[in-house]
Amino acid sequence: MPLRDTLARVDADLAAGRIPVARQRLRGLVSSFPNDLTLRRRLAETYRLYGEPAEAGRWMYLESDRDAVETAAFEARYGTAARRMRALAWHGSESLARTAFAREQLEAARVACSDAVGQPVDWDTVPQGVETDGGSSPLTTFLTGAGCLVAVVAFLAIWVNGLIALFG
Repeated sequence: MPLRDTLARVDADLAAGRIPVARQRLRGLVSSFPNDLTLRRRLAETYRLYGEPAEAGRWMYLESDRDAVETAAFEARYGTAARRMRALAWHGSESLARTAFAREQLEAARVACSDAVGQPVDWDTVPQGVETDGGSSPLTTFLTGAGCLVAVVAFLAIWVNGLIALFG
């Protein structure tokens, strides 16, 4: 379906109060046209109707007139550079952005991700599963594992004690 026809359906959905349907159509359009800032803005507007500041901030992140509260909510929800870069869902070079502000934001996000993972990244090869700037420490991992082990041992001890009491 052509872009113009889909946008007409989005407008009809919004007029009829079918916000979830309009949001889904816009998500599909942004997926098909990831570098279209106008579609991103429209998607942000539908998330505002939901009261979702983090998602509105996500889709307005490349706009100079973005809301600071929404931007902060987006950055908090997607707490690492790699997660933010994946969430922005841009494709190709920053030079494809229509505005200087968008190009600067995209470059800053890419450079921050490259710094975090220790190697150059680009928008078409955003690293998966690498969260070096917000991961847990080895001590935290050890303590979590030890806590789980203690819980399992305690459960088994109570269970064996119950069996002994039942049959003993």
